[in-house]
Amino acid sequence: MDLEGASKGMANTKKMDYVLLGLLSHESMTGYEMKKRLDTTLRFFWGGSYGSIYPTLNQLEKEGKVTKEDTSSNGREKISYSITEYGRESLRDWLRKPVEKDELRYETLLKLFFGNETGMEGAKEHIERFEEKCKGELVVLNMFAENLAQYLEDDTHKHYYLTVKFGIKTYESYLEWCKEAKEQIKEWEGK
Repeated sequence: MDLEGASKGMANTKKMDYVLLGLLSHESMTGYEMKKRLDTTLRFFWGGSYGSIYPTLNQLEKEGKVTKEDTSSNGREKISYSITEYGRESLRDWLRKPVEKDELRYETLLKLFFGNETGMEGAKEHIERFEEKCKGELVVLNMFAENLAQYLEDDTHKHYYLTVKFGIKTYESYLEWCKEAKEQIKEWEGK
């Protein structure tokens, strides 16, 4: 890995610190529960694997930002993590800093960009699969928005609501693009 790649990896690892601290700022959780939250609520804008969660939790514990407690029961091992005041201060410091980088990475767009190798039929298939995925995600986001709208007296829910509304607008735009792209391909094929 080159130096630039290493620093990008380091930056992403550091972001995982704050993802986990952010999750723990609301409630104590196990690594499994954090992964579940990443795969559901946060999946629209952030991801993480067990391979990044547990090493990050170990590092955060060494730094004194989280504590862990064995909450095993009925022979099932269960380690629950909680944020410390130092961890909360670290999270707040990071939240106050400007965003370093927002990025958009879609394999669909990458395949379209190089699609001259497979032709318009391949492009249409990718667009249609992307469109179906977006429709499904939009259903979920609208459900989240409806649920959150009932709890907007709580500041935490207001922040969640803002991110969900961003997702809704984004997926609506993606669907609009899909429609336009399919129409454009039809036009090109008609020539």
